Amino acid sequence: MVSNLLEADVEAVLDAAFAGDHEELLVVDPSADTVVSFIETAIDRDDLPEMSMLADERVLKDVMDDFLVASKAADLVADGSLALRVLPDDVDNALFVSPSRLVVVVSADEHVAALSTDDEDFVADVFETHRATFEDAEEYGLRTPAISRVRETMAADISEEARDDFDVILASIDAAGDTDGLDEVTVSLLVAAKNDVLLYDISKWGEDVGIASKATFSRTKTRLEDLGIIDTEKVPIDVGRPRLRLKLGDERLRGVDAEDLAAAVADVMG
Repeated sequence: MVSNLLEADVEAVLDAAFAGDHEELLVVDPSADTVVSFIETAIDRDDLPEMSMLADERVLKDVMDDFLVASKAADLVADGSLALRVLPDDVDNALFVSPSRLVVVVSADEHVAALSTDDEDFVADVFETHRATFEDAEEYGLRTPAISRVRETMAADISEEARDDFDVILASIDAAGDTDGLDEVTVSLLVAAKNDVLLYDISKWGEDVGIASKATFSRTKTRLEDLGIIDTEKVPIDVGRPRLRLKLGDERLRGVDAEDLAAAVADVMG
């Protein structure tokens, strides 16, 4: 029995693919948009099967350049819900296949068609073929830390207030659908400046958790300081050079709620 589902977005097709009591779901050759939608859909579900993804390496690299997406993917990988491997050869269409059901995703303009079948012999053959390919494929090395670990360590090492601001700013950027040049290092420094945190503390945390090196934090701090977005004040210590406390620089940013801070910074950046 074959059924056709025409949906206007990938999320709806993914809901169809997740439907049922499948113990395992294999995703083969998804587009960048499908990978993003897959991760965004999966991260909010608590009824996930064991998921494996075979995707083009270039597609994975492009998608994982986005911290918001990559950190959620890292969460799924860390808890054993998702395994990522590099697709050795192209496939005609993106596939979602379980031991009992096959969904083929076909994109056309702004619409997505999901063609599905539960023909037992055909599905079993497709599943076993791509499962064997997955087992032989190279594992994709995801370097971005899991968002849950980022949140937990920020609360523990910096403060719960900083963690809350971090969550709100990331959510506002996610909702806007455009980072406006605000990467994870910049957001971390903005959170630190909003909460009067030492540069040493936020950069050490960022390096320890795997966001970026201390040198990257320092370079980004200098750039934001040159733009007038953040400012610093020296804090004497018993031994060695004074440390720098981060503060919001431009007066247009002071007192701005966390949910509006990213947009305010984008305006200052011009």
